[in-house]
Amino acid sequence: MDKTMSLSEAVAKYVEDGDVLSLGGFTTNRKPYAAVYEILRQGKKDFVGWPGPGGGDWDLLIGEGRVKAYINCYTANSGFTNVARRFRAAIESGQLNYEDYSQDVLMLQLHASALGLPFLPVSLMQASGLEEYWGMSEEKRNTLDKVDNKKLVRMENPFKPGEEILAVPVPRLDTAIIHAQMASPDGTAIIMGDEFHDVDIAIAAKKVIITCDELVSNEFIRQDPSKPNIFSGCVDAVVHVPFGAWPSQCYGYYDDDPQALREYDKASRYQDAADAKVSLEKKGLEYDEKNPPETFEDYCQKWIYSVENQDQLLDKIGGARLTKLRVVPGLGYSTSIK
Repeated sequence: MDKTMSLSEAVAKYVEDGDVLSLGGFTTNRKPYAAVYEILRQGKKDFVGWPGPGGGDWDLLIGEGRVKAYINCYTANSGFTNVARRFRAAIESGQLNYEDYSQDVLMLQLHASALGLPFLPVSLMQASGLEEYWGMSEEKRNTLDKVDNKKLVRMENPFKPGEEILAVPVPRLDTAIIHAQMASPDGTAIIMGDEFHDVDIAIAAKKVIITCDELVSNEFIRQDPSKPNIFSGCVDAVVHVPFGAWPSQCYGYYDDDPQALREYDKASRYQDAADAKVSLEKKGLEYDEKNPPETFEDYCQKWIYSVENQDQLLDKIGGARLTKLRVVPGLGYSTSIK
């Protein structure tokens, strides 16, 4: 069965407003940026986010107001921005419904979702602030569709009376989007390097989109049965998207783009021109109307909304710049970037 389609077709068909959405990768590793850009262009919104450690992909969705609730452990462009700026600003301003779990618990929750468990008992987080403080109250949770009514419940271990554990909810994912190095038309995919939580969300989600740097034949991908790690039966759409993880890295293919990630770090400090003016004036600094600082709004317009698709984006980035990101065989990283 041929599941290949364009990115615009895949997003239009399989990403719906209000979805419980999970994205693959880890902070600046193999994040499905091309798909996120297309989600933004199509105006999709009201997501309940259940990512693993998020990066600029989720920061963009949050900054553009597309996320109504966010269940997470850590969101950053590691090595460039320690805490993603639009994510942080949305929490500090009270604009984002946010819940925080420890990273180990959150990854176990995603694995439990793949196993089809009704809830997950853990011994982690007990007696910590993560147990005591809830980002979303039970009252608030009850007003949010597809958000569990409790963060956790302390309960007795039924197999060891007197011992207490925490029961935490298990996500019911509507859609997962994963960027893989290689995939075939029937949906079989190969993730090279760390899989992170990607195999779990591929199994758990009702709808799965795979974007890939290389589209290969069904026969080729089966030559070594030890390599494929996402089963075709989990996948609804396969999209050939070279550099689909840019500006994050894609192990074995290309490194992250420091120029882009530094630009985003600087631009995302301010939501828009009005925010920049207020922020600078609070610090006693002058806002230069003739040479204003780049903002999050500017960045989105420049790299997302000014182009129609990934091909146009790659043309805008430039072949010479992209070539420098290619990893050196045997080293696993680029020697041409600074």
